[in-house]
Amino acid sequence: MTITQRDRDLGTAYAMKPAHTRTELTSVVRGTPMGELLRRYWHPVGLVGDASGTPKKVRALGEDLALFRDKHGRAGLLHARCCHRGTTLYYGKVEEDGIRCCYHGWKFDTEGRCLEQPCEPDGGQFKDKVRQPWYPVEERYGLIFAYMGPAEKRPVLPRYECLENMDDGELVEADDSSIGGGGPAIIPCNWLQHFENVVDPYHVPVLHGSFSGPQFTNMMASIPEVKFEKSPRGVLVRSERKQDDGKVFYRVSEAALPTLRVVPNPRVAQFARVESIGWVLPIDDASFRIYVAGRVKNPGDISRMRSKFNGKFWWDMTEEEHQQFPGDYEAQVGQGEVTVHSEEHFGQSDRGILMIRRMLSEQLEAMEAGRDPIGVSFDSSAEPVEFEAGNYIREG
Repeated sequence: MTITQRDRDLGTAYAMKPAHTRTELTSVVRGTPMGELLRRYWHPVGLVGDASGTPKKVRALGEDLALFRDKHGRAGLLHARCCHRGTTLYYGKVEEDGIRCCYHGWKFDTEGRCLEQPCEPDGGQFKDKVRQPWYPVEERYGLIFAYMGPAEKRPVLPRYECLENMDDGELVEADDSSIGGGGPAIIPCNWLQHFENVVDPYHVPVLHGSFSGPQFTNMMASIPEVKFEKSPRGVLVRSERKQDDGKVFYRVSEAALPTLRVVPNPRVAQFARVESIGWVLPIDDASFRIYVAGRVKNPGDISRMRSKFNGKFWWDMTEEEHQQFPGDYEAQVGQGEVTVHSEEHFGQSDRGILMIRRMLSEQLEAMEAGRDPIGVSFDSSAEPVEFEAGNYIREG
């Protein structure tokens, strides 16, 4: 193929250069740079109620897992593929002290120890020599978190001030329906396309204000004055919008590494500290979901934050309505399963995206050099992480 200067001058698609993606930032499978970085943190893999006497399929960071709870109340997260002959433990039976594979009855406890091999002589003479791959789990804020990285680098599961200190009448509620994703619970594109959206305040007045109609409040409809800053955990976005009464609507959001979206309520129900945190869970390279935990007054308050388009929920809309009233789902999935980074053209409004990519790259370099990435702690007595994020009003 020969591309002439005339092709380039005309700007036709024929003159496009070969495309490439920054897979060191997007690929989450074990052994890749980002896959290894993500495995140095805890990730939510389900609601507390998902661990029960019925095995539940879980897919996280490109791995197929089985989540269950034995009769002693202990949650277990095992690789779904049985280490005996490879069938899935999803069809297993949860018993008093573990889960039994449906194929030949091998039984494993919540840490993968083989307890029984009923088809073998004496109940399994070599059962102590095999172990079903497993991951540590902890339960907090109504969620089940898993650590999928090297055992010697396992950090403490963080606590967060905004979920520890309740205002009067509040409780913590968890949600697994990808609030903030703009569509269904499982979103079919790379996790980074959503995570970068957290540090892109300029899309709000265009996508959520003009194209989709005012989805939130009029306060959010104007183009803000924005400052981007590094925080100890990620990138802070400080937005100011002047109001008609001379006051300033001041809003702070944060993308905290590796996947936290610390975004105050875009409906601006109150002027106060952030009410919730969202964890973007990469399911694999081409899909993700969002788990949220937040302070609420009533059960179900988080799901009531879900956006509507033209008065309808996303799943009730026709294809014509999705085209007429696009939201975050359409804009991010519309980039493709994994966006083509070589074809991007950045402007001044994209400083936050460049900062978060640079920060992720710096953590890859730190890990390669044998250092721990930012935001991990091995101190079980550490104070809860406090975010500056929130919606505020101040004098102009």
